[in-house]
Amino acid sequence: MNGDHFMRKLALSERVLMSVEKPARYIGNELNAVMKDKDDVKVRFVMCFPDVYEIGMSHLGIQILYHMFNEMEDVWCERVYSPWPDLDKIMRRENIPLFALESQDPVRDFDFLGITLQYEMCYTNILQILDLSRIPLFSNERGENDPIVIGGGPCAYNPEPIADFFDLFYIGEGEVMYRKLLDVYESSRENHLTRREFLEKAAAVPGIYVPSLYEVTYHEDGTIEDFSPKKDTVPGRIRKQAVMDLSDAVYPMKPIVPFIRATQDRVVLELQRGCIRGCRFCQAGYIYRPVRERSLETLESFGGKMLANTGYDEITLSSLSSSDYRNLGEIVDFLREDCMEGRINIELPSLRIDAFALRVMEKIQDVHKGSLTFAPEAGTQRMRDVINKGLTEEDILNGAEKAFHSGWNKVKLYFMLGLPTEQNEDVLGIPQLAGKIAELYYQIPKEERQGRCTINTSTSFFIPKPFTPFQWSRMISEEECCEKAGEVREAFRKETRWKNLKYQYHSPDVSVLEGIFARGDRKLSALLLTAYRKGCIFDAWTECFNKAGWDEAIKETGISVSFYNRERRLDEKLPWDFIDIGVTKEHMLREWKKALEGCVTPNCREKCAGCGAAVFGGGVCFEGKN
Repeated sequence: MNGDHFMRKLALSERVLMSVEKPARYIGNELNAVMKDKDDVKVRFVMCFPDVYEIGMSHLGIQILYHMFNEMEDVWCERVYSPWPDLDKIMRRENIPLFALESQDPVRDFDFLGITLQYEMCYTNILQILDLSRIPLFSNERGENDPIVIGGGPCAYNPEPIADFFDLFYIGEGEVMYRKLLDVYESSRENHLTRREFLEKAAAVPGIYVPSLYEVTYHEDGTIEDFSPKKDTVPGRIRKQAVMDLSDAVYPMKPIVPFIRATQDRVVLELQRGCIRGCRFCQAGYIYRPVRERSLETLESFGGKMLANTGYDEITLSSLSSSDYRNLGEIVDFLREDCMEGRINIELPSLRIDAFALRVMEKIQDVHKGSLTFAPEAGTQRMRDVINKGLTEEDILNGAEKAFHSGWNKVKLYFMLGLPTEQNEDVLGIPQLAGKIAELYYQIPKEERQGRCTINTSTSFFIPKPFTPFQWSRMISEEECCEKAGEVREAFRKETRWKNLKYQYHSPDVSVLEGIFARGDRKLSALLLTAYRKGCIFDAWTECFNKAGWDEAIKETGISVSFYNRERRLDEKLPWDFIDIGVTKEHMLREWKKALEGCVTPNCREKCAGCGAAVFGGGVCFEGKN
């Protein structure tokens, strides 16, 4: 039943709630939150996003799993988020255990604690969640009455840096195998099996990785010598789980509506999963292959129901590359003309700026034109060919020119610094391209311009990620990051013709840490724990990042930054090699070599590259073979 009809006692007193910023983060009982009688269910599952409430409430994956679990009669799924530092201090001082939002019961009383792993710089928050919940941090220290701690999400595709803190990892999309895992848990409990015996049974469930059942040995140089299961009954490789029919997959028709504004405070309609583009730096583009689309009829049905059930008047059409959804124009027309009589705002992230995308944007921003986002990623054509961006300078400039003539005057540009084979001319190509775009605007007759043009350019630092062709690449040092960003900033400063060019860049120290954990191994658990004990949490937040704490932790644990961010040998055993995403290592290696040669690979709709994802059946990659 809904929370509006359920009486419960709040875990925090009125005094505590009134002393923290945004107390609505901690009271639950939002519209569409699910309440059940805990005595009527067999499994209690608390789903955690290890960041502040507003960020976690914006995550579609948790909304999907929350809905899926609560559709099961024998399961009650609740939510928990990281307490902001103000409440964190109070909970430690007053010995208040971390609690779930729906029932306000302590997290330690649940059967499962599921933690979504979206970003490496949330890892210290995982320890905060466990610590405040009074759950032993290390899996091998947990007893029979402690929750089973399970992780999932994109960072689970290299779980090794945090493997010591988790009982299980789910590799892939949760809609597929969670029911089977919960059945194994219920059966194990009914038969009075121990925690260890349950974990061994869970290891037989496809997609489930149990770190404690595997052994790692190392060479003298610190690289991995061997990674293997401790028992013959434990699988040597774990294959990701993928939903192949998205139109028939579970989806939240009644998403939870927060009391306070979330980062994404609107209905989210997922168009498709996967991406046809094959950008060599993009982990999501590989781990979510093959591309799977939802039917237009399904999206029309979902959109109308979700808007009616939430009261929102805004909807985001979500995917890795929305322009590649083949019924994009039709779903936009439906939402504008037939759904709620057109009284809704439509957001379309992840568009490639071409003539088709601009026509769609015209429909949804026909009166007030916000900013347009371009992601060239690199400043020169040579560099865009290396990363297989599939975007020429002509494409970029034509798109910008069409946008300016259509009434837009604000552009956001996103680039990366430190990409493989990058030269100085590639770095300086970033401000040069921004200047060319600004120049296009001022070539328009003055009387036709829509006010002053603003070009906001942002650079992040390239971080090699597992399961990409760049997984072998070196990541540049913090000093090199600062040097390259400084060159770009100075070039923008010298560009005096256009006062409307603005530049900012991501924090180099945070990026270097992200690089360490992205391709790290189990030895990093010591670094993570040491940093946490020095007060490092909310590392993704500029105002919370504790650089001194991290520097001290690196020194005390003897972790070598250069070792983890070095170029990897092609014959080296990588920490994530035991995971099978369908896309083969041989394909990654071919793409890495093509990158070094500056050769491009066509997208999946133009020509199948034989990446291996067709093993799942269906999807775009299968179409070219019919």
